[in-house]
Amino acid sequence: MASQSEVIDRLRATFRSGVTFPEQFRMTQLQSLLSLVEENEQLIQDALHKDLHKPKFETVLSEIQITLNDLYFAMENLRTWMQPEYNIGKNLATRMDDCFIRREPLGVVLIIGAWNYPLHLILLPLVAAIAAGNCAILKPSEICQATEQLLAELIPKYLSQDCYAVLCGGAEDTKSLLKNKFDHIFYTGSQVVARSILLAAAPHLTPVTLELGGKSPCFIYGHIDIQKAAKRLCWSKFFNTGQSCVAPDYVLCTAQTRDALLPALRETLRTFYGPDPGASLDMGRIVTPRHWRRLMDMLEKSKGKVVIGGESREEDRYIAPTVLVDVQESDALMQEEIFGPILPILTIESLEEGIDYINRQEKPLALYVFSDETSVVTTVLNNTSSGGFCGNDGIVHMALPGLPFGGVGASGMGSYHGRWGFETFSHRRGCMNRSWLLERVNVLRYPPYSDYNLGWLRWATTFKKNSWGGCSVM
Repeated sequence: MASQSEVIDRLRATFRSGVTFPEQFRMTQLQSLLSLVEENEQLIQDALHKDLHKPKFETVLSEIQITLNDLYFAMENLRTWMQPEYNIGKNLATRMDDCFIRREPLGVVLIIGAWNYPLHLILLPLVAAIAAGNCAILKPSEICQATEQLLAELIPKYLSQDCYAVLCGGAEDTKSLLKNKFDHIFYTGSQVVARSILLAAAPHLTPVTLELGGKSPCFIYGHIDIQKAAKRLCWSKFFNTGQSCVAPDYVLCTAQTRDALLPALRETLRTFYGPDPGASLDMGRIVTPRHWRRLMDMLEKSKGKVVIGGESREEDRYIAPTVLVDVQESDALMQEEIFGPILPILTIESLEEGIDYINRQEKPLALYVFSDETSVVTTVLNNTSSGGFCGNDGIVHMALPGLPFGGVGASGMGSYHGRWGFETFSHRRGCMNRSWLLERVNVLRYPPYSDYNLGWLRWATTFKKNSWGGCSVM
């Protein structure tokens, strides 16, 4: 087996040959990736069920179809994305020049995936990297071993082995991998590991995209259809057993709304998973015993009152959908992202208090507002900051390829999905091919300098509207 450095050197030699640059090559590889997903759906389902006890419905929706949609979108738009951009501002001095922006591939990029969506969190960045013309090394999460091994088996079968490689291993292998120079690092995971990624990237001045997480609030306020809200909240919170970086982490609402919401949540959970969610085929499991113990420790330390769920089984890493009330800002459940099927409800008395609470915390990856009142949704949107925003639903915004997906502040940096991933893995190269015409304007910049020439040159290079009878964009 080739060493990490040998694999990287092979890919870098391929990139320098220019083989990944043409549109046809990129399209061929995207089509091959599409075939990989379409022809191996059952193997993908089996691997994810083994790793996460993930039901077929959730696997198809959140791992397979989201990847296919991003592939369809990229293949449909690739030619347009690759075209030089000419719609840029010019002044009189550059009016006769050819000015444009080229999107060029970065080189050999590293994509480090996460365990909670172990397929799509590797393949969606790969779609973007291929579309942008890069070579890529994929490092799947070692926690989901079945999916990791499946990717290691399938990627070399479907994609060019000279351009794309899968490297498996644990934390020490990842540390070793990060000692190498890459042209971009794309990481999905925790804030703790993200700091290590940044430190490793710094000596090489490697640009980094960090897709992290945080405590994404669900703010329920004003008039609301409580039954519909309960269904959408339960689905988005307990989908993938709450192990989603964009899952609602906690609920903010008034005491009156809380009292109306709790019966609706009980009814909804019974409808979704039956009287015993642990026996439901639609309820997944916590990924490892270590992650299960972490969640149970948080739950035991909480001073909140469990009003729904609370049952657990260590032998199969089961935790029932659990709701707590009387939770304070200082509670153990509010100190870090929960990342499991535990939902604290905090009460506020006004819209302003809820907004103030959100703004006191780190900026979340997602922010959800449930309200029939448009003014409430708009007010929260205008007075908060988050990676993404969704009114009256949860997590579904990340499935639309036309929207950028990414964090802000502590929830990450950079974005992807659709065109935004293509841009992440591209260098926007500003280009100017100058004309030999209008030399009488150019001579104004040559020595010997004079105030007379300076005045004319300032006039010719200004972008002030109508300063020379033109416009700022030519």
